[in-house]
Amino acid sequence: MTALLLAVALAAQGQGREALGVFDAWGAFRDAAPARCYAIGQPVRGRDGAFASIANWPRSGARNQVHIRLSRARDPRAKVTLAIGERRFELIAGASDAWAPDARTDRAIVAAIRSSRSMSVESVARSGGAFADVYALKGAATAIDAAAMGCARR
Repeated sequence: MTALLLAVALAAQGQGREALGVFDAWGAFRDAAPARCYAIGQPVRGRDGAFASIANWPRSGARNQVHIRLSRARDPRAKVTLAIGERRFELIAGASDAWAPDARTDRAIVAAIRSSRSMSVESVARSGGAFADVYALKGAATAIDAAAMGCARR
């Protein structure tokens, strides 16, 4: 179990978070409040604190929303690009977080994750240097499915 997944599982105790399973480098969890289920993984290369998650929010009907926590604060002028196989996605970004611009892009990203072995999130740090957070995708599809099923009963 990776350090991030272990930390999430330990933090879950007593906080209304239920572990739905750990699948290689990815985990699936369900939170009681706010009600959501998500798959989460951390980069194999990058700084601590970075993660990628794909969440379902049953009350709003949102499914498979992509959220990336960057390993560094980005330069506000820099784009954030998610690369999965041959596909490139430009994300909407805050200082240290990034999201797909719309539900259609969320679906395309999840489809690409299902058929690829790795992905990278690239940008330029506030300090000026380029960086990339690299994720192994083994177990991601199973964690995404577990998260979707975890919220299907709600």
